[in-house]
Amino acid sequence: MNEISLREPLSLRDPESAPPGDVEPIIELTGVTKVFNRGTVAVEALRGVSLAIYPGERVAIMGASGSGKSTLMNLIGCLDRPSGGSYRFAGQEVAALDSDRQALLRREAFGFIFQQYNLLATATATENVEIPAAYAGLRRIERKARAERILSSLGLGDRLDHRPSQLSGGQQQRVSIARALVNGGPVILADEPTGALDSKSGEEVLRLLESLNEQGHTVILITHDADVARRANRIIEMKDGLVVSDTGPARTVRGDAGKLPRDLASRRPGFVRGPDIAEAGRTALRALRVNIFRTILTLLGIIIGVASVVAMLAIGAGAKQQVLDRISAMGTNLLLIRPGAPNMRFIGTIATLVAADADAIAALPNVAEAVPEHATTVTVRFGGRDYVSSANSTTGGFPQVRDWPVASGSFFSETDVRSYAPVVALGQTVANNVMPGIDPIGKYVLLNNVPFQVIGTMAAKGATPWGADQDDIVFTPLTTGRLRLFGQNHVRTITVQVEDVTRIAATQEAIRRLLIERHRAEDFQIRNMASILETAAETQNTLTILLGSIAAIALLVGGIGVMNIMLVSVTERTREIGIRMATGARKINILLQFNAEALAVCALGGLLGVGLGLGTARAFEYFGRAIVYEVWPVVLAFACAFLTGLIFGYLPARKAANLDPVVALGAE
Repeated sequence: MNEISLREPLSLRDPESAPPGDVEPIIELTGVTKVFNRGTVAVEALRGVSLAIYPGERVAIMGASGSGKSTLMNLIGCLDRPSGGSYRFAGQEVAALDSDRQALLRREAFGFIFQQYNLLATATATENVEIPAAYAGLRRIERKARAERILSSLGLGDRLDHRPSQLSGGQQQRVSIARALVNGGPVILADEPTGALDSKSGEEVLRLLESLNEQGHTVILITHDADVARRANRIIEMKDGLVVSDTGPARTVRGDAGKLPRDLASRRPGFVRGPDIAEAGRTALRALRVNIFRTILTLLGIIIGVASVVAMLAIGAGAKQQVLDRISAMGTNLLLIRPGAPNMRFIGTIATLVAADADAIAALPNVAEAVPEHATTVTVRFGGRDYVSSANSTTGGFPQVRDWPVASGSFFSETDVRSYAPVVALGQTVANNVMPGIDPIGKYVLLNNVPFQVIGTMAAKGATPWGADQDDIVFTPLTTGRLRLFGQNHVRTITVQVEDVTRIAATQEAIRRLLIERHRAEDFQIRNMASILETAAETQNTLTILLGSIAAIALLVGGIGVMNIMLVSVTERTREIGIRMATGARKINILLQFNAEALAVCALGGLLGVGLGLGTARAFEYFGRAIVYEVWPVVLAFACAFLTGLIFGYLPARKAANLDPVVALGAE
């Protein structure tokens, strides 16, 4: 070996060491330095290394631990960047390339063989070999066939589906070699390839490397073993970050396996393609299957959040629709007139409206009916049964105006009103409590000890929007009630039904002017049922939004859980990230993979959550709750789950993509 002065770098154009002809070096380093900052201390790992390696050489770089040989290999393989100096690959400067172009070089130009094999424990031998080809964009069928062919040629044809834990050390190293060759591997970088092997397996690996070199691959072997180094055609010795000796370049260049495109170092990596996204998805699903228990726990947060959104919005929409239906059942073409000034709270004892006001209103244009009403509390008695209820004294137009049909018998007529007839129509609740199992038609009941003949029963109306039982009531003619029950001339409500709803505002104003003229004051209130309906709708919308917000918080908590799990996953899988980067993964590939995992969790959780939410809503419906099934809450909940995965998965994915390849590979 030629001794090299520590002060004088190796001359790249030494006529005694350069190969014959005009062959340019494939790797050329000039004055390369590398400094690591260890807190406040700077450690100089390489101190001005100058070196040229030519195509087809089999080079051994040897030295003791800490000599800088592994750091040099990392720089040559674009796993790290030099602190200073020049590094040219195939004639082009690459030291300052961005991370994507360096990834392209690692993918297309280099094949790495590591001492610890650096295989993915969860992948089969074939899948490990496929990784560089996947990042190169090779179709799945083609890369699988290529991986199987290379593995078979290395004597692993019967181990294609075995995982690393099922292989011996020598077999794992052969898988590592196959991975280095799957994209062609013009330059093979082998870092202590026999260090973890027994002598027999180590010999097999060295023969494989020699065979690859005979085929034209440039082989760079990093070792501290002199016997291994002597198997090379050229030995470069390092000490304290410097090349201290070099036996000189090989005299011949064999084969064409080491030929590279001239523009490889400057080629653009290209955009993300469909196969990249598909591969990220497959990798994500495989990772989720491996950690199935953690995946299930992560899914729970998303499932609960999405299910809450779907179920609560369905229940809220059902409650809203139920309230609106009950208000609408009263009629949206109605005006309600009550006593008391407009800004005064309604109190039933105020006496400003009389039945004659209803007659005057009925004569106005666009008024179909004007029904006066007076409600009071009565005791209903029949056959020894007493029941306290409400009595509404009104006129014969009440069933039409209030859209409240008669179930049996009939309602009293205007003739009954004019003749003060002692007749009554019972609500369903009163009939069921006073005359259970008896047909009430024709029977007599006592209202406050006054006899009334039952002429009809009303259809079931149900509860009011505020929960009162509308069927707990009896109806008597207004005149009869005024004479025999409450003894007053005034009425408590006048309900006006308009013919044309589009003119309801004008009709309301006409009624207002009429009553002011009659009363000489505005001592009444007019409420438009359409405005009541609108107010109720707004109130229910507010409640629905409140329910949805609570559910959205649950979804947010689930998203934070996803981010937390993904951050833990990045920490645990740092070495995997380093392996993928070393085999050609760009930042976008790592970003896609981890984002795809978060999206897969959230999408699956969204689907399961939608199913659970709809099932919960169906259970509520089974127990009598009003439920409205709509498409938009389902779409909204699933979209929110998907966006949750995208947003909360991005930060962990970004952290993974920004890892330094060398640091990631060194992680435990």
